[in-house]
Amino acid sequence: MSKPNSRPEQGELLPQGDARSPMPPAPGGRPSARPGRRPLWARLLGRLVEPWLGLKIEPEQLPHDPAQPVVYVLEGYGLSNALILDKACRDAGLPSPLVPLPGDPTGRKRAYVALSRRSSNNALIPEQRGARTHSDSLARLLQAHRADPALDVQLVPVSIFVGRAPDKQSGWFAVLFSENWALVGRFRRLLAVLLNGRDSIVRFAAPVSLRATVDEGLEPERTVRKLQRVLRAHFRRIRESIIGPDLSTRRLLVDKVLDAEGVREAIAAQAKRDNSKPADAWKKAQGYAWEIAADYSSPVVRSASFMLTHVWNRIYAGVLVHHLDKFKQAAPGHEVVYVPSHRSHMDYLLLSYLLYDRGIVPPHIVAGINLNLPVVGTLLRKGGAFFIRRSIKGNALYSAVLSEYVAQLVAGGYSIEYFVEGGRSRTGRLLQPKGGMISMTLRAYLRQPRKPVLFQPIYIGYEKLMEGGSYLDELSGRPKESESIWALLWGIPKVLKQNFGQVVVNFGEPIALNDVLAEKAPEWNGEPVSEDEKPAWLSTTVDTLAAQIQVHINGAADVNPINLLALALLSTPKHAMGESDLIAQIELCKKLLVEMPYSDRVTVTPHTPERIIAHAEEINVLTRVKHPLGDVLSVNGDNAVLLSYFRNNVLHLFTASSWVACCFQNNRRMNRASLLRLGRGLYPFLQAELFLPWSEDEFAARIDQTIDVFVREGLLQQVGEDEGGMLARNTGQTDEVFRLRAIGHSLQQAFERYYIAISVLVKNGPGVLGAAELESLCQQAAQRLSLLYAPAAPEFFDRTLFRGFIQKMRQLRLVWPDENSKLLFDERLDAWAKDAKFILGRELRHTIERVSPEAVKPEAPAAG
Repeated sequence: MSKPNSRPEQGELLPQGDARSPMPPAPGGRPSARPGRRPLWARLLGRLVEPWLGLKIEPEQLPHDPAQPVVYVLEGYGLSNALILDKACRDAGLPSPLVPLPGDPTGRKRAYVALSRRSSNNALIPEQRGARTHSDSLARLLQAHRADPALDVQLVPVSIFVGRAPDKQSGWFAVLFSENWALVGRFRRLLAVLLNGRDSIVRFAAPVSLRATVDEGLEPERTVRKLQRVLRAHFRRIRESIIGPDLSTRRLLVDKVLDAEGVREAIAAQAKRDNSKPADAWKKAQGYAWEIAADYSSPVVRSASFMLTHVWNRIYAGVLVHHLDKFKQAAPGHEVVYVPSHRSHMDYLLLSYLLYDRGIVPPHIVAGINLNLPVVGTLLRKGGAFFIRRSIKGNALYSAVLSEYVAQLVAGGYSIEYFVEGGRSRTGRLLQPKGGMISMTLRAYLRQPRKPVLFQPIYIGYEKLMEGGSYLDELSGRPKESESIWALLWGIPKVLKQNFGQVVVNFGEPIALNDVLAEKAPEWNGEPVSEDEKPAWLSTTVDTLAAQIQVHINGAADVNPINLLALALLSTPKHAMGESDLIAQIELCKKLLVEMPYSDRVTVTPHTPERIIAHAEEINVLTRVKHPLGDVLSVNGDNAVLLSYFRNNVLHLFTASSWVACCFQNNRRMNRASLLRLGRGLYPFLQAELFLPWSEDEFAARIDQTIDVFVREGLLQQVGEDEGGMLARNTGQTDEVFRLRAIGHSLQQAFERYYIAISVLVKNGPGVLGAAELESLCQQAAQRLSLLYAPAAPEFFDRTLFRGFIQKMRQLRLVWPDENSKLLFDERLDAWAKDAKFILGRELRHTIERVSPEAVKPEAPAAG
């Protein structure tokens, strides 16, 4: 599994002065070490523990000025910490912590200090004896700066974690001695080093200038207290990010939920509604809380990491992670809410594993109650999952318990993960977001606005889905099967025998909740908002967050080989292409992505078209038919349906190019100004369906850029010298026409769906159909069109897509309800119908109009 290069963590501990200048590397590539000889005991013990230590040093490039002396600060004293720090500094080429600074300003003959109080008089090394209320060495170091104005020591905080991720050679017993919040004795620490020391993390922070600290002019006692407070906060923040918050027991968290004022009121109201005893209502609330609550267990999480390592290596050809370093820079000091796309049950397992493997605590994950299966549910719960019911409408007590539980997680600093789509996408598109969990998160923050909230969108891209077979059944009309432990167990051997290709996890641009509140709720002054208050801006803020999350997920898309093959092959009637044509089409798609980048977080496979084809054959996606005139590559019926899923993953990246290409499907010539005008009019509907990030003007600019690329590639010609004038495509069935048609095909069916809705509405007339009736009739028309002619992609007759189009028409006031909730419209819909001739062929328009159904009118009562 590839790992991105680590970078210096930003925002962990800000230096009090300009102490970030990087240290120039020594000949070996690392900074030069401080001269001096380490003590004999350190050299002997260092050699003794050397075979048991394997250090991961973060960041790889350590900020440090060699002209200034360095003192390291640890969270706690301990012989093992001193030896680990010394080895890390030697490995990194940094000055040794066991060699004193010139003049020994700490008075300890060492160049490191620790913050923990020293309470034992029976320590193995002298500096651990005695009792202190603060770090005496730190106080002496500050006093030395007051005495010597030329002295400027860089204080470098160092966090040490022993045994976060033992590998399979470490043994299952090692999980019992992993790093946690508990204070441990020397024997337990020794076992931790022996069992897990080969997988230790040493994280260096940016240096702090002690000269700048002293120059603030505070009293000596206040200076020490302030510096220690800042350092303690830093160490706690790093420990939370590495191993998670200091976890209370599940029982304690449940007690906090049941003791909350809002839940007590809901219990009283429930007892009144049921005409039962308050104790009975309390037991019902307690049952809900236990049903919901996670039971996070570090040993279980660590054990799961062993098993998942084997699983990923067995079924995937690799897992790539992009932009994690940017997330690490933004996350410190925030309550993080992970909001990934949801396309497979592997999503939450994969993300939790990757975070844990990269030194970030796994989040608490919202899971559907349908996954609370015997054994499996217990393991998921101990991995951080908390279970919620699919529908809580009408159950005020359950809603109160769930809201309070989420509030306790947010207040306690736990990272959370949920899928705003609600369920897994069966079509490959992002689903319309549901705002329930976002609203709970927002209300929890407003109730106790302590730690700022950061929403982290994540795109997870697959080349092959484990659920592909069940998705195919559901898309064919079969009802969704409920999860069962037996189906899961029977499916494991089959899964482990397959090759599911590569997985890519891309971290999108994070969304700071405070930034959204500043825009949508400028009147909010940062003060707590009680549960009873319902600010007018609350709903708008939730909707804005939900839409932004989906936009940012799409903005971090990965274009893998299967996405590119799907875009090309599904554009042909028989889902087949000659090898040379397929190579040319893939090259065109990659060129469009490079010349018109969607965002700086979109990633594209680096493979050549030839390697992409070979890879698809390796994972049994493509079928090759040998032929003397050139091999033909195709996909069969079931694979073609599943391939539409992967085309839909990246459909949004080709919106402008597909639009331009569609306009020339049935037109030989077209004016550039008309292309821009029609594109602007259509864009609001595409934006709502595909979660696009641009304004109408920005989309028009992309259309202009697309035209220029098409002209350079020979797909279109500029007619005349006027750049704003007429454009034309080639005549006949040239290669350029073929490639242009293939680019336009991906959005063609979206325009057909739009025209179906307008045709049904116009055919029935104003004031006849309600929104739900229109949805139903549109779905029937689309299904019939698909049966009569070439089979369409499954989402062609997806009722939710028609619903979204109708809702957008209502927002734009193209249609509006009358007093009976029937939809009215005016002549603007006729203009829309006329514009459709630029996109849809005459025969297709007439076919749609012919199959568009009329509502069944009630029979008139008989006379007499």
